[in-house]
This record gives sequence, C-alpha cells and structure tokens, in this order.
Amino acid sequence: MGLDRITHAFVTARGEGRAALMPYFTAGYPDLAASEAVLCAIADAGADLIELGIPFSDPLADGPTIQHSAQVALEHGVTLARCLELLARLRARGVAQPILLMGYVNPFLAYGIERVTADAAAAGADGFIVPDLPPEEAAEFEAACRAHGLALVFLLAPTSTPERIATVAGHSTGFLYLVSLIGVTGARTGLPTDLADFVRRVRQASSLPLGVGFGISTPAQARAVGYLADGVIIGSALIKAAGESADPAGAAGSFVRGLRSGIRD
Repeated sequence: MGLDRITHAFVTARGEGRAALMPYFTAGYPDLAASEAVLCAIADAGADLIELGIPFSDPLADGPTIQHSAQVALEHGVTLARCLELLARLRARGVAQPILLMGYVNPFLAYGIERVTADAAAAGADGFIVPDLPPEEAAEFEAACRAHGLALVFLLAPTSTPERIATVAGHSTGFLYLVSLIGVTGARTGLPTDLADFVRRVRQASSLPLGVGFGISTPAQARAVGYLADGVIIGSALIKAAGESADPAGAAGSFVRGLRSGIRD
C-alpha cells in the first residue's frame, strides 16, 4: 500500500519501456454512480495510477472542464466523506492501481488532517496531491502521511528556480508533479516548447519519478510527454470525453485505451 504501491507502478512501467499513465477523474461527475463506473473502466483500460479528484468550490489551478465537473459533483452532494466511501467501494470491486486523492487543502483541513489521512489509508488511498499546499506549510500533513504510509506529492511549475526545485523535491514523496505550462488545467493544441528543458532541470535535482500534467489531451501528446517523463497525467480531456457521452464509462475506457496505446507505441 501507499508509497510502495506507487513506486511499484513506476518501476513496472519503466520495465516495459514506457511512461506510467495517470488519469485524473472527478469523484461524483456526472454523478456518484457514474463516476464509480468510469473509475473502474479506466482501471480496466490500462491506467497505471489513478488521481481521484475531490470536488471543491474554488479550484484555482483548474480550467473550465474540471471546474464544471467539480460544480456538478458538489450540486449532487458529493463531500470528502463520500469520496472516501467511493474509494473504499473501488477497492472492494478489485481496483488495484495506486489511487491518489487530488484536492485543495481547505476540505482536508475542515475534515482534519489526522482524521483524513487515517480514513484515506483505511479506505485504500496511497497518497495525496494538494495543488495549493506549499511545502513550507505542510509539516502537519507530511507527518500524518508518514504515519499512515501515504505519499504527499508536491507540484513544480516551469518558472521554478533551482532553489525552489530543490526545496519541493526534498519534501515530495512518491513522485514529483510537473505542471507543464503556466496556467490552469485544460486541453491544449500543442505542448510547451520548453518542456524538455524543464524536465531535465528537475531530473538533475531529484531521483523521484516525474509525472507531467496540464494541457495533455491526445495520444500523440501523451507519447511525446512519455519520452521525457516517467508519468503522463491527463484529466480535462478524459472528463470531457466522459461528460459528452451517453455512456460515460464506455467513453472513458475507450479514451484511456487510446492513450495507453499512444504511450506504448
């Protein structure tokens, strides 16, 4: 569980000569039952790790697609507690991939840091990704995650200085989340021209696996990122595919299979 399962996922993908695929999906979108079916479908379709999005009313790092999915989930009464119940059901249904809870710090603080890490571990979580939590303010969260064997993943932006990269790399566990561009989440037509340099700079500072997210939406883009990084993170395009279909789980499974094929090829 936890850190070991995350490490194993990256090692396995590397042994197969490819990057790990990490889809993100918002819990409760388009409704709670549908999101459970979607998450099972993307696990079956070849996801190596899964980011379970915790709905929040003010997702400052996210673009319109994820904002909309979070708002719909909140309108359906999806709370952090219900997200943990969903996670437990996924484990009961046999979903074995590492699952990280990705969400903003306020709901975790309101729930209680010790309580949320304990309950997350009990439900089958492997770690947390908290976009608005800087390492300088994370001591309590880090200690609680350590106590329960969970990863706490921090984010780096392309504008990060060498000093900032070293600081964040020294705190992150499991992997480092590299934000590919300056801006919010959402599909883009192309990858940033300086992405390779950004990945290179972080590799010089850390031996942790590097996952790249934000702006990746097609198998070709996933393949290009997979040449550079250890993990490819895709959220908005997956949510869009599921949300526009009468069969969200089927659409999500097909989308992830296409991404997996792109990374493998």
